[in-house]
Amino acid sequence: MGRLTNHQSATVSEDQILAALRQVQEPELGGDLVSRQMVKHIAICDGIVRCTIELTTPACPLKDQIRSEAEAAVLAVPGVREVHIEFTANVRRPAGIPEQSAIPGVANVIAVAAGKGGVGKSTVAANLAVALAQMGAQVGLLDADVFGPSLPLMLGVRGQPMAVSDANGQPMMLPLSNHGIKVMSVGFLIDESQPVIWRGPMVSQLLRQFLYQVAWAPLDYLIIDMPPGTGDVALTLAQSLPLTGALIVTTPQQVATIDVIKAMEMFRKVNVPLLGIVENMAYFIAPDTGKRYDIFGSGGAERLAQQLGVPVLGQIPLGMSVREGGDNGQPAVISDAPDAYADIFRELARQVAARISVLQYAMV
Repeated sequence: MGRLTNHQSATVSEDQILAALRQVQEPELGGDLVSRQMVKHIAICDGIVRCTIELTTPACPLKDQIRSEAEAAVLAVPGVREVHIEFTANVRRPAGIPEQSAIPGVANVIAVAAGKGGVGKSTVAANLAVALAQMGAQVGLLDADVFGPSLPLMLGVRGQPMAVSDANGQPMMLPLSNHGIKVMSVGFLIDESQPVIWRGPMVSQLLRQFLYQVAWAPLDYLIIDMPPGTGDVALTLAQSLPLTGALIVTTPQQVATIDVIKAMEMFRKVNVPLLGIVENMAYFIAPDTGKRYDIFGSGGAERLAQQLGVPVLGQIPLGMSVREGGDNGQPAVISDAPDAYADIFRELARQVAARISVLQYAMV
């Protein structure tokens, strides 16, 4: 809340408040708050002004900057004694996606992918989903890595989806939920001790059911934990999904970054926007000495980012609590342990949400 100590008696009008807010720029998208139609409500009473500003995502990383600049602008209006800024969010569906291929009630679909296995892709997907939910977004998580479904364990979710019917009598499944997100995985439908031995068409059909015959709505973000690599299933998903964008997970060493280029080129060839790169296991901080060790090398993600023209959205350290959380169904982002790096996962979520907003407005 902003406040002036010297009370002024001038009458304040809504036009004056709007004129003040026209001086406040949206720091990522450009343009002022009024022109971008982000100011949704203004109430004025005895010099006290209440404004509602609609953001493009509840995970906006620059919310505090917008608040402080809006408060300062409104407090400069003669007669204003106090300012109260409230935020809402409207996560928009990206332009250019044919309505017939959209998942009903889902605004954005994000693929979390990797060029190879073993880089912690599912850990990133799980913590990204929970972090977005912590910030107020409605989030779903689909485990599309059908040959190695790990998200039920990582999220501590057990059980089988309930069969229901939609308003048209069509069969649907209710996703399971935990940690504030909706979850669907082939791991809910099979004996976890048995291997999944299916051919590509069977896998594609199952995943299509998981997308269009699951009661996801309403969702701001549906996170897809993709199969690793650029094989048939991954390519089919990339071609057929109404993807807002793809997030690529890598580790710093050269052998991992080589495979990342292949994965990113796969998405580019099917016209899926690249949101950015996440460097997992980026370094290790020894808990007893505080010394940093670059166990898998360093600089791999930055080199890729420069080569491919996409940003590095996060660098996640190795941490015992990150691994332990994945094993016991408690994602690191809900932990307060220092080596869970919850703040780093939350900042990654903010950067991903901001990148989506920027890409969407660039298309308009």
